[in-house]
Amino acid sequence: MASQRSSFSKLQRERDKQAKATAKREKRQDRSKGGDEEVETELDVVGDGSEISPGDLLKMVETLHRDFEDKKIDLETFEEKKTELLGRIRVD
Repeated sequence: MASQRSSFSKLQRERDKQAKATAKREKRQDRSKGGDEEVETELDVVGDGSEISPGDLLKMVETLHRDFEDKKIDLETFEEKKTELLGRIRVD
């Protein structure tokens, strides 16, 4: 017998939970390094679960790419955040 798949809302809760944990981890790392205030602001916006316009989400993805290229975040963190941000873009 096949097992039942997770519902979309459950998957979304898990993604939000991962994003919040990632934001918390990054904030802690930035504090220990004396990090950039802009990065902390971006992470706080990602983790709160509120509606964000598609344009703002794309800007956040762009900032995420810059942070990865500047070696401010590792590949795993980059992939997690990118997936979470792109998953929040609504296509009509």
